[in-house]
Amino acid sequence: MLKSIVENVKLLENIYEISIAVLLLCSIFSVRLLKKKKRERKLSSCEFAMYIIIRIAIFLWLASFLLIEYGTYLV
Repeated sequence: MLKSIVENVKLLENIYEISIAVLLLCSIFSVRLLKKKKRERKLSSCEFAMYIIIRIAIFLWLASFLLIEYGTYLV
């Protein structure tokens, strides 16, 4: 029983990591699309807010990832 619980936890961790990767990839493509639209025309207020929020979210994710993974080397 304990073995199946550990396997389920590992499966959930893998699904979690894949979902983060997919969300990050979609976010990057969204920013690229909005940047392209920004060159063609002025962004609407909703598009501009989305552009800024996504860029901040990507930066925050990257910073937190680096601190979680490599934070022990900084101390």
